[in-house]
Order: sequence, then C-alpha cells, then structure tokens
Amino acid sequence: MTLINPLRDPRDRRLPRLPEPCALVLFGVTGDLACNKLIPAIYDLANRGLLPPSFALVGFSRRGWTDGEFTKFVRDAAEKGARTPFREEVWNRLAAGMRCVSGSFNDEAFDRLAQALSDLEHTHGIPGNAAFYLSIPPSAFPAVLKQIQRTGMASNEVSGGWRRVVVEKPFGFDQKSARSLNELVDEVFTPAGVFRIDHYLGKETVQNLSVMRFANPLFEGIWNSRFVDSVQITIAENVGIGSRAAFYDGIGAARDVYQNHLLQLLVSTAMEKPVSFNAEAIRSEKLKVLRAVSLPADLRSYAVRGQYEQGWLAGQRVRGYLEEDGVPSDSKTETYAAVRLGVETRRWAGVPFYLRTGKRLPRKVTEIALLFKPASHLPFDATNTTGLGLNQLVVRVQPDEGVTLKFGSKVPGSAMEVRDVAMDVLFGEAFTEALPEAYERLILDVLLGDATLFPSNDEVIESWRIVDPVEDLWSGSAPCRYRAGRWGPPTADEMLARDGRRWRRP
Repeated sequence: MTLINPLRDPRDRRLPRLPEPCALVLFGVTGDLACNKLIPAIYDLANRGLLPPSFALVGFSRRGWTDGEFTKFVRDAAEKGARTPFREEVWNRLAAGMRCVSGSFNDEAFDRLAQALSDLEHTHGIPGNAAFYLSIPPSAFPAVLKQIQRTGMASNEVSGGWRRVVVEKPFGFDQKSARSLNELVDEVFTPAGVFRIDHYLGKETVQNLSVMRFANPLFEGIWNSRFVDSVQITIAENVGIGSRAAFYDGIGAARDVYQNHLLQLLVSTAMEKPVSFNAEAIRSEKLKVLRAVSLPADLRSYAVRGQYEQGWLAGQRVRGYLEEDGVPSDSKTETYAAVRLGVETRRWAGVPFYLRTGKRLPRKVTEIALLFKPASHLPFDATNTTGLGLNQLVVRVQPDEGVTLKFGSKVPGSAMEVRDVAMDVLFGEAFTEALPEAYERLILDVLLGDATLFPSNDEVIESWRIVDPVEDLWSGSAPCRYRAGRWGPPTADEMLARDGRRWRRP
C-alpha cells in the first residue's frame, strides 16, 4: 500500500521527486561516457539524496569482473569525476546495491542478467523496476535489444514493474536506419518506455530558455522576425577526436552533433509556448518547428564542411585530423559543419538560422545568439556610432552558463560616442546552488518516467529529414581544410558574407 502525504501537492516541484525502488542496468560500463559522465552522475544523485534507498546499479561488462572488482572500478570513476564531495556513508549505501554481469552479447550472459534482476527483488525489495542504459555503439543496439526481448526483461507484465531503455545518440545513420531502429526499439519496449537521450537538453541553460521566454514578456515580445535579424547557434570544441577514431570517422560532425544537439537547440529557441509544461505538449511544439525547418534552395552555397589540419592551440602544436591515431590517410570525414536553415512559421519566416559545429576550434563554447535588426533611424552623426553593432542576446550553454545582453551605450566624456557594452548574468553567481550536470537530471528523469527532456521518435525522423540532403550533397566530396586553432574554413565566413553578415566571435 502506497502512503500519500496529504500536506504535499504533487505539482510542487520545489520538493525533491524520488523514484520508486529500481535498478539501472548499464551497458558499456567501461566506456568513456560511463566513466566520465554516467557513474559520477549516479553518485552525485545519491549524494543529493535523489535516489531511492533501494537502488541497484548493475554493470554489464565483457571483462570477467566479480562484484567487488566492479564496485572498485565504479568507486574510482566516482571519486575522479563527481562534482559533489565524496562521502563514505553515501558510497557505502550505493555500493551495497552494485552487481556485475560479465559476458558477451550471448544467451548465457543475458540469462544471468535476467536472474540478477530477479534476485534484486528479494535482496533489495525492488519490485521489477529497471532501466537499461545502452552506452554502446549503435551497431550493437539490435543484438542487445533482441536479447533483452528474448529473456522477457523488457516486459512490464513479466517483471511486475516498469521497464525502460535509454538510447544514446546518434539514433541511426540516416532516416531509413533511424526508422528501422525505432521499429525494433518499439517492438521490444513500449513507446512510453523509450528514452532517446540528448544530454544538451539536460543542461540548465537550455531548460532556462523556456523560462526566459515564457515567464518574461520583456523577451517574448521581441522573440520574432519583426525584431530579430538572424540567429547563430554554435557548438565549438577545442579538442580533437581523442581515442574515438573508430566511431567518429564513420560518423562525422553532421551526424554526431548537427542532427541532434544543434537541431535540438534550434527547436528550443524557435518553439511556440506549449499549452502546459508536460512532455506531450512540449514535444508537440518541438515537432512543429522541425517540420517547419527548410533548407536553402542553393544548398551548395549554404552547407559548408571542413576538416582540421595541424595548427596551434593554447600555445601547443596539435596534429591534423588525418594524422590522428586510427584515421585513414584519405579520410573525407568532416570535423566542421555549418549550415543555414529557415523556419517557415509566422514567428520566424525570413529569419536565417546559422548552425555551426567543429573540433579544434579556438575554444570550447556552446551558445545561442539572437542578433537584432538595427534601429530604423539614428539621430547621431555616423562618426559617433562607429563602435555600435547589432544588439545581441546570447544564451551561453557552456561554459560559464548564463545570459549576455549586448547593446549600445554612451561612452563617458564630453563627446557623444556610442559603443557596445555587455550586461552579463552568470548562473553560477546568481544562485547559491552549483549547477548540476546534465546527466544527473536526465538519469533521474528516466527513473521517474518523465520524458519532457527527451526527443520523441517523430523528432528523430524529422531531424534526419533535414540532415540527409546535406549528407547527400557532401557524399564523395572532400571537405575544406582549416588550421587547428581557427574558427573553421574560410568558406564558412564566405557563406555569411554572401548574406551581408558575419559570424559572431564567442
């Protein structure tokens, strides 16, 4: 029997929401994502008191680990990557629920996994609730999903609780493969139990976009084509591909970032106000934006791809992409992509959206910049406004999360000189609580069954509709070269210059 606190309003989100007793099965537990993000996020959730007392972490590994060896591995990753202080009492509670199942993707290993989940019902009081996190290459999804289906681990009826699956991006390789993968996932799990994760949607700054717009008439009133000249969305990385050559060289920047992160930031910027703040209403508005996205008629002039060459970053010489370990010497994979899109809605018709992403750029930064139209008339002499540019509203997603408003102001002195100034709001300074990592929020939402921050199947399919023509255009062609440490190839600057604009320098 479930006890309900009569003094607590379930709509009050100020009080923490705790999942039911459950297990999280983590595939790919030794990978970079699990070590650097997922395991630290799980510990931080436990440290913040947001996991149920009866919680189990089950690792599936090809290494022949015992439970103790797995627990030590998890502890090392948590101590290294956790953002909250490491506390022994928290760790001991979390470690008591850790199990490891070793083996490859064969019948025997998955039979042991099914038995381990069944045993947790008796040892930890977990009534059949489990989420499966597929932190593995997309090529391995079918094998794992079919094994989960064969053993009945995906069935809510068989387990007596809820069963969910988390699928990492990229979700498919193109629209056709995404449809096939969606059909397989929906065949194994219920549609409501599928969580397609895009960690950018878990970032506090992205979530704050809706609040900034819909809770503040100051911003919503100018958030349209009447005032906005253009929108620039940038995801820049200063690192190369590291040890991901085997994965990245078959994917490239467009499939790795443009199809998911960049388009999700676009829809978060361009969506209309939902009728209510729940998963169904928000997904509906986001899907409308994706369906309204248009590609330029002259796509060849407004879709640029690049590949970094050796150069200098932070005072150090770095290798070019073709010199990276594991990259074929004749690879045509792009490490930079820039595209102009339109959004054919009443609010945004005529406003170009410029999206760019790249590796080995001067700095790591993700931002959404709204550049506003110039004043229709300036009463000042032209010589007084040479330092005045376009007003800008910049949402910094990472790092230094916050908002910058750039506008003209008089320079102190006897002369009338107008120059741009910036007003900054840093979330880390405005709020006393440290910003949680995106994966903390997303893992918690999976365990709660809240799909608000997760793209739907239809969103994934529409995203590929936008990306596939660009990939077809680039197929077989060589990317433009750019030196590491610069903001992409010259053709990307020429793309904006063709429209009488230029890239904002983050």
